[in-house]
Amino acid sequence: MEIEIIALLCSIAFCAGFVDSIVGGGGLIQTPLSLATLPQLPVSTVIGTLKIPAFFGTALATSQYLKSIKIQWKLFGIMAVVAFISAYLGSKLLTIMDNDFMKPLLFVVLILLFIYTVFKKDFGQAKSRSITFKNSVIKGILIAFAVGMYDGFIGPATGTFFIVAFVSMLRMDFLQASATAKLVNLATNFGSICLFLVTGKIIWAIAIPMAIFNGLGGYIGAKFAMNKGNQFIRYIFMGIILLSIARFGYEVFTS
Repeated sequence: MEIEIIALLCSIAFCAGFVDSIVGGGGLIQTPLSLATLPQLPVSTVIGTLKIPAFFGTALATSQYLKSIKIQWKLFGIMAVVAFISAYLGSKLLTIMDNDFMKPLLFVVLILLFIYTVFKKDFGQAKSRSITFKNSVIKGILIAFAVGMYDGFIGPATGTFFIVAFVSMLRMDFLQASATAKLVNLATNFGSICLFLVTGKIIWAIAIPMAIFNGLGGYIGAKFAMNKGNQFIRYIFMGIILLSIARFGYEVFTS
């Protein structure tokens, strides 16, 4: 692999890790740009390889959040198990069927989500409010299964969808939602990695240097988010939704 290609991929990984650590959606940067940089490789091989830097970057970002954000560990443990299983199933499903039929639906959902976020100024801004543990578990299982399946099946903006669900259903603020999303996203990434390891789809000569730079971006991004607070995260969140709309809109109208 040429050093120029590796350097470009590492730059992409750094930017993706930085954005992903704040509001998720790093895959919207890392996946399409990496596919364009490595057109000679099978798509499944590139996707499998990118799971390694995504996992490493999320892990380092999470380590920063855990220093100051309170996590509901029992709830996370339940969601992590469900997310791991559903992501594995989603990746398995991807090997036997096409995911293009979901893209028009996601395109519409993202537009509605952006409009809602713009007009509801307090979305994710208020202090997190507690709900009963039983309700948290029920809602957490539903979120982990649905978004975990999505992560294994399609992938881009998984962290963003987790944050939306945690803010709206579990009543977290943006910072707590971001931290929890990172933890659960580790489980979904690991579920997909297990499948790609078994099928031999990971190119380690690409995955390892990208993982280092994705991790560096995630580390810096997480510290940046905690210093700037919820309002800053809201603006980045809206930007990622717009990028998601552009991504899915392009695929819907050009397919």
